[in-house]
Order: sequence, then C-alpha cells, then structure tokens
Amino acid sequence: MRPGEELPPLDVPITRTLIVAGAIASRDYQDVHHDAELARAKGSPDIFMNILTTNGLVGRYITDHFGPTAVLRKVAIRLGAPNYPGDTMVLTGAVTHVDTAPGGETATVEVVGANGIGTHVTGTVTVTVPAGGAA
Repeated sequence: MRPGEELPPLDVPITRTLIVAGAIASRDYQDVHHDAELARAKGSPDIFMNILTTNGLVGRYITDHFGPTAVLRKVAIRLGAPNYPGDTMVLTGAVTHVDTAPGGETATVEVVGANGIGTHVTGTVTVTVPAGGAA
C-alpha cells in the first residue's frame, strides 16, 4: 500500500434483483426499493438502491482489493445520483494515506461510484491489512 495507489475499477451491474435483495437483507422495506409502481407514484422513475446496499458494495470493493484479511475500520459515504435498474455503477478508488505499525498497515481510501446519470456515491474508507496479509 502506498499513497497515490489506484484501485482497479469494479463494474457493478444494477439489477432489480440486486436492489430488492439488498433492501430485504438490510431490512429496509421502504416501497421505493421494491415496488416500481409506488416508486413512480412518489416521483421516482423506478425503484432505486438503498444506502445500506451501497455501503456493502463499497466495503466489498475495498476487501476484494486488499484481501480476505483486510478489516474495515470506518466507512463514511454520501449518496448522490440514484442507482436505477439497468444501469452500471463503476467503483474507483485511490489510497490517500498509509500508517505502518508492527501489526500491519492502515490505509485511507477515497472511493467514488459513478453510474450513467452521475456520481452515485463518494466516500472514505479506513482499512487495516495485518502484517502478512494480501494487498
């Protein structure tokens, strides 16, 4: 890990199944995340992804890169453009800071997720990779 290191992009196809499954898994039963007709009645063109699913995808992006021993210490995200079915979100990231200790390294990673209508998520993730862990 080093400051300036860029993580490879991750393309996440946004499907109805992903949106609904993420909402159910996180116990978010708001109709805008599973009922297209009610979402349209509330002014949305379709159902859209909830923040907890986005948070999980950001975490997956980081641990996929830093390996199975990576520990997420902090995930701070902000949502922008909604993720609608049929689009693709592309996650990108860059290491901005690294602290080295005898037990491993802790990095700060800036993450952006963009879709066809704009920036869906921006955030910062703090991740620790124990000594001997994959990176």
